[in-house]
Amino acid sequence: MTMQQQVRMTLLTAGTLLWAGLTQAAADTQGDPLRPLVDASIRPVLKEYRIPGMAVAVLKDGKAHYFNYGVANRESGAPVSEQTLFEIGSVSKTLTATLGAYAVVKGGFQPDDKVSQHAPWLKGSAFDGITMAELATYSAGGLPLQFPDEVDSTDKMRAYYRQWTPAYPAGTHRQYSNPSIGLFGHLAAHSLGQPFEQLMSQTLLPGLGLAHTYLKVPAAAMGNYAYGYSKEDKPIRVNPGILADEAYGIKTSSADLLTFVGANMADGGDEPLQQAIALTHTGFYSVGTMTQGLGWESYPYPVSEAALLAGNSPAVTYNANPVSPVAGSRETGEARLYNKTGATNGFGAYVAFVPAKGVGIVMLANRNYPNDARVKAAHAILSKLAE
Repeated sequence: MTMQQQVRMTLLTAGTLLWAGLTQAAADTQGDPLRPLVDASIRPVLKEYRIPGMAVAVLKDGKAHYFNYGVANRESGAPVSEQTLFEIGSVSKTLTATLGAYAVVKGGFQPDDKVSQHAPWLKGSAFDGITMAELATYSAGGLPLQFPDEVDSTDKMRAYYRQWTPAYPAGTHRQYSNPSIGLFGHLAAHSLGQPFEQLMSQTLLPGLGLAHTYLKVPAAAMGNYAYGYSKEDKPIRVNPGILADEAYGIKTSSADLLTFVGANMADGGDEPLQQAIALTHTGFYSVGTMTQGLGWESYPYPVSEAALLAGNSPAVTYNANPVSPVAGSRETGEARLYNKTGATNGFGAYVAFVPAKGVGIVMLANRNYPNDARVKAAHAILSKLAE
């Protein structure tokens, strides 16, 4: 099956979902019928991990429900709201993937193109034999989680990639990696003749209706930007490195991120963007029950808590894992849960949604707390919402 056929198939599936637009539910009040359910899962997590503040946003049947806890800034005491800006760390990769898929739809490149076709400076390197899709899905052959500390300029970045030697044949192992999807985002934007920051900020985010989502928070929005809190309880914000924008650079609110979840569950809006979103849901390979898409990781639904914990475990995040192929119809032809975790030193994020059930959740916190706590809370809430 060609990639174009896969996109069309995915769009057909998306088109069967009724979407009346993301309508905001009543203001966040104690009277929201979902509050007891959300409180029961979230409040123990806040207490156990001493999380100063968390914004939870839930989508059910096209309606947004907001549940806000604690403070965005301990010093000022500013309360968390659905407009508070959080660093979302690697959840940013889902937006980078959408930008990359948009470049595919617009004809900038094809997923099967070799990386060096779009980076003349990589000709003669290992990237002559690695595809853009492999770069996007962490399967280039063992690129590391982070760049070495000494890679702190564009020249050093290019030299790093040119000398890099794969540990595995391309497409055989998943090694979760910022330099992998970071380079993908960088080259995808350039395939449309734009720097990444420009294409993301001026085309993709406005096209998705994300008016309060930023790579660089403008002065006028700084009042909404939460402080993260370190293990030592120091107020901190991200200190970006090379390709940070592409790999972990987004700051956004729970309201905006839920709008993005809605776009991922809908068939509407700008057609090229809708095709791009559909492409991000395509499965490229599996590790256990987790199927790797572009940015998103997915599971057949219903999914057990144990399977979701396994797919988001340190063994999957930090180790190289052999991959198995995904059958062509599996990624889109059945109910699936899509999810992504993300963190910076002071923040922890989680997003999960099930298009077939019309439910989704966003959890943004100003502390980096364990993935398993995020997954358990979200799984409990979504399981009830999907009943």
